[in-house]
Amino acid sequence: MDIRNIAIIAHVDHGKTTLVDCLLRQSGLFRDNQQVAERAMDSNDLERERGITILAKCTSVDWEGTRINIIDTPGHADFGGEVERILSMVDGVVVLVDAAEGPMPQTKFVLTKALRLSLKPIVLINKVDRSDQRAHAVHDEVFDLFAALEANDEQLDFPTLFSSAKNGWASDAPEGPQNDMAPLFDLIVRHVSEPKVDPGGPFQLLATTLEADPYLGRVLTGRIASGVIKQNTTIQALSREGDKLEETRITKLLSFRGLDRVPVDEAHAGDIVAIAGFQSATVADTLCDKSVDKPIDAQPIDPPTLAMTFSINDSPLAGTEGDKITSRVIWDRLTHEAEGNVALQIRRTDDLNAFEVAGRGELQLAVLIETMRREGFELSISRPRVVYKEDPETQQRLEPIEEVVIDVDEEHSGTVVEKLSARKGELIEMRPAGADKQRLVFHTPSRSLIGYHGEFMTDTRGTGVMNRLFHGYAPYKGTIGGRRNGAMISMSDGKAVAYALWNLEERGPLFVIPGDKIYPGMIVGEHAKGQDLEVNPLKAKQLTNIRASGKDDAVDLTPPLKMDLDKSLAYIGDDELVEVTPTSIRLRKRYLDTHERKRMSRQAEVA
Repeated sequence: MDIRNIAIIAHVDHGKTTLVDCLLRQSGLFRDNQQVAERAMDSNDLERERGITILAKCTSVDWEGTRINIIDTPGHADFGGEVERILSMVDGVVVLVDAAEGPMPQTKFVLTKALRLSLKPIVLINKVDRSDQRAHAVHDEVFDLFAALEANDEQLDFPTLFSSAKNGWASDAPEGPQNDMAPLFDLIVRHVSEPKVDPGGPFQLLATTLEADPYLGRVLTGRIASGVIKQNTTIQALSREGDKLEETRITKLLSFRGLDRVPVDEAHAGDIVAIAGFQSATVADTLCDKSVDKPIDAQPIDPPTLAMTFSINDSPLAGTEGDKITSRVIWDRLTHEAEGNVALQIRRTDDLNAFEVAGRGELQLAVLIETMRREGFELSISRPRVVYKEDPETQQRLEPIEEVVIDVDEEHSGTVVEKLSARKGELIEMRPAGADKQRLVFHTPSRSLIGYHGEFMTDTRGTGVMNRLFHGYAPYKGTIGGRRNGAMISMSDGKAVAYALWNLEERGPLFVIPGDKIYPGMIVGEHAKGQDLEVNPLKAKQLTNIRASGKDDAVDLTPPLKMDLDKSLAYIGDDELVEVTPTSIRLRKRYLDTHERKRMSRQAEVA
């Protein structure tokens, strides 16, 4: 059977997963009356809640005698570790671009990787049913982007289709005909080359994704580069350096058919398969016949730019809401995560109960924390901090810089420029984006963007769109101002009382409600002034037998600020932690005892 391997790449929310749903339906994979979840490929709970693809997934459709293996890749740069590996499995890419928004930072991020691998692109301009679509202008912008990314002549001569994945059609023109996705299927078969593999050579496969299956153990997925593989064959694993890691019998050989992985007896060069049976082989290792002694070249992975400290929960409420609380259990879970996620680095610290976890960005680390939280872990998480490098020649400290692309109403552009300039951002480009909007492009230090998104949404009245992309390392830009307000810190232990909170409201916004569990050192609100303030949120009203008018005012509380995980990580300072449990997210001081806090504060000032 003919095989075509393609990846669908696009910016977040441009319609990748919806397109894959549509292709699955029209290939005849589902019955006409079959109930299929919307965004069927986003199987993970977090993917559905956040509306993004986090893990790359493979599916397969048959079209007129050709098997098309389709990989839905993450669009967010934080999950770039997935993207880089996945692209090594395919021979072509469908570049999906929104007909109104045009090419965005993550389109550029994934496309750069694809062009570098000499993959043949197909451009699909999606959402042409939008009222503000500008399909032809977007087509010109895509060509300019290809040219700017130094695409070769063959890549610049890309075919283009226009589509509405939501309505299930693709065509050579934005107007239609609006029939079905057949033009896209036909173009993939025609334009994307067959896998460049060696059918007659010894078996070789580069492992590109790893997952732990409760029944099969470690399952490694990749494309067969040469030869044939059969169930129960004994093969070996070679590291990137060519060292033999282990030898094992294949306990399960799986191939992709629609949304399912089905067992097969054998698979041939060019097909994408999953193999179970290895104990220690991981991503970027080569699985091969015992006669092979040279591994397949693996793509280098971009370095982590952001780190957090994951430590045990040592608050007075530790162990009351979760069942995985010891440092050993946390370390085992982190090492398990790092095995399959090559963009993540973990290491032990001087403190036996704390571990440093470094990754691509806040979103990637927040997704890991949220996943662990749902598994029953209790953790204390530090403020995110950037990973610095040193220039080997000048010994100068270098910091990660991000390219920030902002679409904002013209009336708010001045505020955004002022705020990002104060955060050491450098304005690179400013141009009209249509519909009274402006597009601003900045090069900004990663550390200055930690916690900025909430402020940005407030400044733009919720209308601004901000996208970020790792740009590179540059010399350290100097100090950047942090949070200006202090915190209201509890000095008591118990449950919050409505009367006490009512009296504290005039000091600043609160994070807790009556009945919440409180302990000394926990942050219960934001102090409107610059310094921290110790308060008693448990103070009850003094009862007397006087019943004069006005003495018994009803307690009418303002709703508190809802601090979810993302907001909490962005909010805390260097001397604060986020306490994460399966049922609660609390803010607290690193040192709960007031005397210890003062002593450590004095030491920090001296240092």
